[in-house]
Amino acid sequence: MTATPLRKPTFTASLSARVLILTVVLILLSEALIYVPSISRFRRDYLHEHLAAGHLASLALEATPDHMVDEALRDRLLFHAEALGVMIRRDGQHFVALAGDMPPAVDDTVDMDRTDWVYWIDGALRTLLRDEPRILRAVGRSPRAAGVGVEVILTERPLREEMLAYSKRILLLSLIISGLTGATVYLGLQWMMIRPMRRIIGSMVAFRDDPEGESGRMPDSRRGDEIGIAQRALSAMQDEVRGALRQRARLAALGAAVAKINHDLRNSLATAVLVSDRLASSADPEVREVTPRLIQAIDRAVDLCGQTLDYAAERDIPLRRERFYLADLLEEVAAGVVIAGEGRVTADCDTDPTLELVADEIQLHRVLANLGRNAVQAGATRVRFAATSGEGMITLLVEDNGPGLPQRVRDNLFKPFVGSSRRGGNGLGLTIVRDVMRAHGGDVELDRSDASGTRFRLLLPMVGEDDSGDTEG
Repeated sequence: MTATPLRKPTFTASLSARVLILTVVLILLSEALIYVPSISRFRRDYLHEHLAAGHLASLALEATPDHMVDEALRDRLLFHAEALGVMIRRDGQHFVALAGDMPPAVDDTVDMDRTDWVYWIDGALRTLLRDEPRILRAVGRSPRAAGVGVEVILTERPLREEMLAYSKRILLLSLIISGLTGATVYLGLQWMMIRPMRRIIGSMVAFRDDPEGESGRMPDSRRGDEIGIAQRALSAMQDEVRGALRQRARLAALGAAVAKINHDLRNSLATAVLVSDRLASSADPEVREVTPRLIQAIDRAVDLCGQTLDYAAERDIPLRRERFYLADLLEEVAAGVVIAGEGRVTADCDTDPTLELVADEIQLHRVLANLGRNAVQAGATRVRFAATSGEGMITLLVEDNGPGLPQRVRDNLFKPFVGSSRRGGNGLGLTIVRDVMRAHGGDVELDRSDASGTRFRLLLPMVGEDDSGDTEG
């Protein structure tokens, strides 16, 4: 099956572009959150300046004997104060300092002594959003003299124009900051994340196209962050998968070779068995003495060929499920173990005689017999088979009083060709045991192994009463 080629994403669909857009959006959002209180502060300062200008303009009246000025000077003072009228409060008295002939009606009053930020933000937004001409009256203390109150009447339009100009400057500055920050973040991410990620993706694609070659190998990285950990993990995984593929190729070649010679080898071994049977009836006592060992060697050769062929073929284990009593199976296996021990081994069974199981009885017999035979070959003199049920599972225990498994064997217990504890063993027995148990939906594990003996724990899923027997998996 041809792998679908991976296409490089477009810039707009790339991770770096999305990070750039996200950075700009977040900066603009931050600027917007800063802008709202800033524009309200700008409006407040604007009105404070006009209070100060109005108070300063009113001081010109103190230079005249009657605190009056002519109309031309009055208009000039109001022009420079950018106000329509100025009222001064001093010593509890109010008097109009400067005002036109027809003072306009006031639309809104701004209390400059208010300090709550909601009041000022609401006023700033009202000024920005209303385009109609309005007259404001700003009331507060004079920034120039303590104890002097000032009221200034002014047009709101110049204030709104100043606020819009200030908003444009803020927006332009925000765009510049967002662009510079986004570009910096973009380049930083390109160097620190995007480029390493592209190398990782390239290595993964090359490994997918040629998993057994070395072209897609991820180079070693000294980075201590997550990217470096990912690179080292990918490199280690590639090495492990390549090793597994090479081993699988060797096993496949071995399976093909064994399949080719299996027929001829079995015929040769069958001939050897016939010859051995004749040797067993020989008149020579020495020949009769060595004949059983010869037959055992031939049986082991046949068994080795069969196990190697079954494992190298890598076929799913066929299951013929049927309902049977587990106690009968354990007693049959125990009897076989006693026979294999040639009278020096005892075997016990401990289980509920009414415990039923729906499984492949032949395959389970193979599993238990394999474990029992291993115990006998390891030097055990007693083997115990036990079974219990609970929590939806059936637990099988196979334990012996042998010398225990060496550490090297425990480390490679279920690995083919390396997990055998006896000389000449191929390590396939326990591997096949595990495969049979997993085919049933269970598993096998080494419960303990020390000087007092070895115990294996086998787990099988409990089968309900509504499951029919004589089914084929």
